[in-house]
Amino acid sequence: MIKIELAKIEDLQRVKTIAEACAADMISKNIFQWNEKYPSRDVFKNDIMNNSLYISKQGDIITGCIVISTKKDHVYKNIDWLSKDYMNIYIHRLAVHPDYQKKGIGKSLMTFAEEYAKINDFKSIRLDTFSKNIRNNKFYKSRNYSQLGNVFFPMQSEYPFHCYEKIID
Repeated sequence: MIKIELAKIEDLQRVKTIAEACAADMISKNIFQWNEKYPSRDVFKNDIMNNSLYISKQGDIITGCIVISTKKDHVYKNIDWLSKDYMNIYIHRLAVHPDYQKKGIGKSLMTFAEEYAKINDFKSIRLDTFSKNIRNNKFYKSRNYSQLGNVFFPMQSEYPFHCYEKIID
């Protein structure tokens, strides 16, 4: 059974290890989304300190993570979102260790985020994903997220990241 809970500081190294394994796995598939600079240990530490990093566990094993944040990053300012900038959450750093992928963990983490949004009366969920990551783009579209504009993260890639939004009913 998949359990999802807020990450604690003692989970930091395992979460960083998951991100590194995901980066290596994506690079092996010519998807240059994450690298040695991103996501950094400090980024995950800040996520934990802000109570925005959630982890998935099977027993005592941390298998994945997701950030659920209310902070709108400045890079999103020129996106023509479907909803007003009011009561939105932003998803970042969704990751499942390659050894545990294709077992429903990513779906469970997104379902958790969507339920979190409903329970807390958020109006929409916003996120971005790398344009060259076909699997991720298909995943969000299958969950009824609308693809909107693009943003760029030069430290990660020369290619765009597609922005998505889903209105919460």
